[in-house]
Amino acid sequence: MTVSAMEEVARLAGTIENDSVKRWKDGGGKVLGYACITTPPEVIDAAGLLPYRVRALGNANTEIADAHLARFNCSFCRSCLQLGLDGTYDFLDGLVETNGCDHLRGMFENWQYVSPSPFFHYVKVPHLATEDAVRYFEEELRLFREAIEGYFDVVITDDALRDAMKRQEDIRDRLRTVYRMREGAQPSFTGAEALAIFLVASAVPYDDFIELADRVVEEREGTSVPRPRARLMLCGAATDELELIREMEGVGGLVVADGLCYGARAFWSSADLAAEPIGALAGLYLGEMLCPRMYTDFPRRRDFVLEAVRAARTSRPSPSARWPGSTWARCCARGCTPTFPGAGTSSSRPSSGRRSTA
Repeated sequence: MTVSAMEEVARLAGTIENDSVKRWKDGGGKVLGYACITTPPEVIDAAGLLPYRVRALGNANTEIADAHLARFNCSFCRSCLQLGLDGTYDFLDGLVETNGCDHLRGMFENWQYVSPSPFFHYVKVPHLATEDAVRYFEEELRLFREAIEGYFDVVITDDALRDAMKRQEDIRDRLRTVYRMREGAQPSFTGAEALAIFLVASAVPYDDFIELADRVVEEREGTSVPRPRARLMLCGAATDELELIREMEGVGGLVVADGLCYGARAFWSSADLAAEPIGALAGLYLGEMLCPRMYTDFPRRRDFVLEAVRAARTSRPSPSARWPGSTWARCCARGCTPTFPGAGTSSSRPSSGRRSTA
């Protein structure tokens, strides 16, 4: 039986060490794990390594992790730590830590303490995007490059970095296309399907993803998913739980826009391919990721969300919809289907192009 491109995406997205990673490893390739949106995968790619973004995929078992990272820490970090300590991530040849948040640092440092990775590097990321901070981050990225060169016995040239930047831009272009096909008047993807594609993009080699993404877009172009009773935008941080979105969409919603670091915030902006590569990467990953960890950046995050809501024409909640006593909360608690505010009344239009994050 022929497997559709979207079915292949779902299979890859739901597996930590997927078939593409196994083929890469079988061919002698090395895999470097990272988690934070501020880590430039271009530096890893330019060294001939596979950048792999660590994810939890809804893992609910944190028994081992809880012995090292207290339960008041976020479940995403504890779930990733569990997978690191139980052997699921043993295929990784190294880890890259950043100070994305204290919970994330605790995850990486306990992981490295209990089950040391052969290569471990800490990239310090400032909390401001001032001129001085960007220069500081440039130096951090140079140290990152040198650490990879020294351990893996490779040379990362500026030309290799530019080539890697072009490959990442190819990936971002495909992800923006999927995003626009989801936010249109007749979405071609569900929110869960779109997130699955976003997750695969940071978990397989470049060639594998480009070929698969092009097949998915061709397969879904001109099609539409069933009309929802509410068009939703999902915002948050490290949300990689496909099942969470499936649950939301299973009761009549459709996630047509997002502000997630595993979603739109990871691919909406672009690096300046004509600029000096380290400087361009520092400017992109420090100044354009719209992460809540960045001080003084709230106005741009707010504007990003408001523009995404307008472009995707999300449903307008009624004044009576309030947590925790809202229709959604009451119905989900009882296992019944809620009646969404504004059902069948919202219209939508396709996005006209990339959103500006400046």
